[in-house]
Amino acid sequence: MNTLIGNAPRHPGLWVDMVSDSIPVKQGIETKRTQNQGLTELTQLCSELAVLSQQGRWIVLINAPHIGYKQILANANVRMDRVLLVHTKDEVETLWAMEKALTSGTSSAVITWTTPLDSRDNRRIQLVAKSALAQGLIIEDVNTHLRDEQTLSATSATTNTLNLASFH
Repeated sequence: MNTLIGNAPRHPGLWVDMVSDSIPVKQGIETKRTQNQGLTELTQLCSELAVLSQQGRWIVLINAPHIGYKQILANANVRMDRVLLVHTKDEVETLWAMEKALTSGTSSAVITWTTPLDSRDNRRIQLVAKSALAQGLIIEDVNTHLRDEQTLSATSATTNTLNLASFH
């Protein structure tokens, strides 16, 4: 007579590692607005990124600003050999890179710094979230439009000065 030893399920299809299945894997995309280029948000994520970097998959940083992120991540024991830095030329390329990194299956986390997204881009991100295989974070810098306006006004002021000087 066969006896069942322990409390393992009888069907081989149910012989799975129950411990690893019970650990929730956070997937999807979260958007956070910031006024300090994402410094606070990155600091808050560091402990989670340290754990994710031990999985051997990439931590992808897209358009990371110069806020000392390397030192922040290193101090949090994030494996720096698992951090992939991506720089893009425009918003279209930024969203494309984020989509590919989230859905490729080679990343555990994707953090993207961008300007505030319009409704069309937000809808695209919602569609990507359905097939995301990694945790995603979009850090929208709300001060970007202010810097753009300051640059534009400084440029126009310089242009006006040059135009006025050319009349003398």
